[in-house]
Amino acid sequence: MTSASSSSTHADPAANSFQVDLRGLVDLLSHHLYSSPRVYVRELLQNAVDAVTARQALDPEAEIRIRLSASAGRVTIEDSGIGLTAAEAHSLLATIGRSSKRGGDHGLETTRREFLGQFGIGLLACFVVARQIRVITRSARDPQAAPVEWLATDDGSYTVRELPEDARREPGTTVILQARPGAEEWTVPAKVEQLARDYGSLLPYDITFTEGESDGEGSGGGEPRGITDRPAVWDRPFPTPAARRVALAGHCAQLFGFTPLDSIDLDLPVAGVRGVAYVLPEPTSPAHRAGHRVHLKGMLLTDHADNLLPDWAFFVRAVIDTDTLRPTASRENLYDDETLSAVREALGARVRAWLAELAASEPERLAAFLSVHHLGVKSLARHDAELLGLMLPWLPFETSEGSMSLQEFTAAHTEIHFTRTVEEFRQIAPIAAAHGLGVINAGYTYDADLLALLPTVRPDLKVTELDAGAVTERLDPVPTSAELTLAPFLSTARTRLEAQGCDVVLRAFQPVSVPALYLDDRQARQERDRTAALDSADSLWSGILGALRGSAPRARLVLNHNNPLIRRISALPDEALTGTAVESLYGQALLMSQRPLRPADSTLLNRAFLGLLEWATHSTDSQEGQK
Repeated sequence: MTSASSSSTHADPAANSFQVDLRGLVDLLSHHLYSSPRVYVRELLQNAVDAVTARQALDPEAEIRIRLSASAGRVTIEDSGIGLTAAEAHSLLATIGRSSKRGGDHGLETTRREFLGQFGIGLLACFVVARQIRVITRSARDPQAAPVEWLATDDGSYTVRELPEDARREPGTTVILQARPGAEEWTVPAKVEQLARDYGSLLPYDITFTEGESDGEGSGGGEPRGITDRPAVWDRPFPTPAARRVALAGHCAQLFGFTPLDSIDLDLPVAGVRGVAYVLPEPTSPAHRAGHRVHLKGMLLTDHADNLLPDWAFFVRAVIDTDTLRPTASRENLYDDETLSAVREALGARVRAWLAELAASEPERLAAFLSVHHLGVKSLARHDAELLGLMLPWLPFETSEGSMSLQEFTAAHTEIHFTRTVEEFRQIAPIAAAHGLGVINAGYTYDADLLALLPTVRPDLKVTELDAGAVTERLDPVPTSAELTLAPFLSTARTRLEAQGCDVVLRAFQPVSVPALYLDDRQARQERDRTAALDSADSLWSGILGALRGSAPRARLVLNHNNPLIRRISALPDEALTGTAVESLYGQALLMSQRPLRPADSTLLNRAFLGLLEWATHSTDSQEGQK
């Protein structure tokens, strides 16, 4: 590019244009701005579409055509668009950032919003695969202007020259790319056609593809094949809703590779958005951010937009066409601005309304959906009390009475207890069910949040985290006389487990087959952690932590007085053997709870196991000696 100075007085410094290394800028655009060489086909289509859009604004009766052809090492695209004069070719094709669509340049401000990109930048980006770009163009605005050839190479140089009148008889533009060494794979006809269909299937003009050479005037090559496929499947008329669902399912299978569980219309006329969201047929992780397919004015912008829908809508893949959302500089994703935020919220509301419609009129389809994606609905409901109330009859939870909805469970329990871990629930659920204690497993994703929100929907319910005291109180007490008789045994048991920070209590509970139950809660765990920190701290921190010692309840080993094994152990005359047996009961109950073992717990388990082995072998030796 050239530089120029402006005139000024002797008191003012001269103003100069920036000097631009065109070769370096071409390298930046073609090798660093775009993620893949495949975008060059999009840029060719985009320039052609913008050119014919400008031509229609100038002459609504003009014949519109866009023809793409390819042979090994060469790609050609020809349009009947607005064309360029020699001066415009100099200005628009060699000035980065200037658009042929600007109203100030050519009086097309009224149609500016219909254009997709900037001609100069898009054409230069084709150097990602091309060593040479040749443009033959004739202006529709100036019928007297001669055809023009603009020829550029990847070293950053270009030439512009006028051609004879017969070089191009009709207004429009032909762009011819010659592949650079090593990039021939991107100009193979099958590859070019596939990329053209991917990017341009929803463009507003008929586009054809021909395999083989083209002379730039529409002749030569093989039989032309259509690229565009309009209207979009979600905008087509169908005889019945069922027929439409079948067509959408086929579209999803072709586009995303799966048959959807259901489809959701995404129609936001005010925001200029039309499309559909397909419900995944299998569960997916909430952490997985699906890539959505976004077309901008018919041109594919990206197929991995992860900011189009709210995070909670991870159970759908969407495809939309929009004319309002703003692309990033590379035009390969959406710019996250206020407009996108508003559209994202509106699309989320559409998914939410679909759920409400199913709940109100199609419970079977809702049940089928929730059987797969209840996690996504729970994620949404934890921020939406109204939706939680709507979904109460449907959302499944694991409870002490089996899997059921909150509405079914709260019909029998107005006081709800919950555990924060799956392991704790699985240990306590059978005992809780036998004693009428209503417990919900909140160890799964989002369940604890939903239970915390439940009283706002149902003020008559009381929801509390399960603690050792609540369970112990529900278990049947042992008669005072029996507990007094077993006082020495309980004293030995408590002494043995003192080092583990565990208390021992005696209760009678079902099922009889469970000899002991290990009960823990968050307060007890915090107290043990504080004690462990106190043991390993220096004198300063020991004083501080010691001052923080609370009266939090300890973990409890609840011995089942109904269990025959407990009765036999309590009657053992050997105090040392009784202690070893109690440690074994503690270890077994701890393993049943599936909690992580502390080093002290592992040591106790080893000691109890070896102690029992020693006692068993010693008894055998004694019996052999008596013989």
